[in-house]
Amino acid sequence: MKSLKASGSPLADSAYQVELLETGNHDAYRLIPFQQKLEESNLLPLLPTGIEIFQVNVGKMCNQVCKHCHVDAGPDRKEIMTRETMQQCLHILEKNPRLSTVDLTGGAPELNPDFRWFVEKIKALNRHVIVRCNLTIILANKKFNDLPVFFKQHNIEVVSSLPFYSKERTDRQRGDGVFADSIKALQMLNEAGYGKEGTGLTINLVYNPAGAFLPPAQETLEKEFKEALYKDFGIVFNQLFAITNLPISRYMDYLLQSGNYEKYMEKLIAAYNPGAAAKVMCRNTISVGWDGYLYDCDFNQMLELKVGCSSNHLSIFDMDVLNTRSIVVNQHCYGCTAGAGSSCGGSVA
Repeated sequence: MKSLKASGSPLADSAYQVELLETGNHDAYRLIPFQQKLEESNLLPLLPTGIEIFQVNVGKMCNQVCKHCHVDAGPDRKEIMTRETMQQCLHILEKNPRLSTVDLTGGAPELNPDFRWFVEKIKALNRHVIVRCNLTIILANKKFNDLPVFFKQHNIEVVSSLPFYSKERTDRQRGDGVFADSIKALQMLNEAGYGKEGTGLTINLVYNPAGAFLPPAQETLEKEFKEALYKDFGIVFNQLFAITNLPISRYMDYLLQSGNYEKYMEKLIAAYNPGAAAKVMCRNTISVGWDGYLYDCDFNQMLELKVGCSSNHLSIFDMDVLNTRSIVVNQHCYGCTAGAGSSCGGSVA
């Protein structure tokens, strides 16, 4: 096997990861190809069910450096979506009313200088907007302190990562002081009405495992989170999304460095669920990179696996072509089909 640092690149280098996925350098990857599992489930080729969600990564800059981050985001990342590319997104939304939900991701999407302008323009097109807010950005600088009010004004659905309802486990995964800031940010969102019955303002939390294991049952975990956060901090929220970590970027680095890579892949493969495979998010979602290129999902985007059809950029967006394409899959896709399945909206089966 070649060195973990390919051509001087960091461990998270996408070209190296794709080679690892395709060549099967690890025993776990030689077990059962993901395509074979799909074929046994009568799902090969994997086809769209109709694109409804327009997921847009507006940049990889972030105020945090989380250990499990599949985007490899951080303060040093310079990739940022320009207003010109955002205008292309708006044009596509205007021409394609079936794209009913716009899911804004990063990095910390709020760090894009045109973030608020973009949100307002999307809402003017009468679309449901999701913002994947890391919570601590609200307290990172005074100019972000009013984000809960901004979100409320535009009825934005907020989705935020909170690894656990304790300081130790959260800070270990996301950095010192993150838990305290996250709690304060959640309280500010609650004060604005988020998570409270009758307000129509939705705040959902995201749980990612801190180690080489699958998340527990989402419903059970949600109950634990709700009881603990309300008892200790008076915090309320709508739903908890339990998301499986996929073996890419920083999480893949962790698996390789800790010697858990093969065992983790074996767990994912053994837990393959055809019911979850039929409901994977790439079937009704298109993922837009910060530079306008199109991907089947956010994970493929980070591996630079563009859609396998001619319409691979916003400038040549063709809904008919995209809705009839074959979705690009590989071994990392086992992460979305293990157990109850995993998507940006949590369990799927």
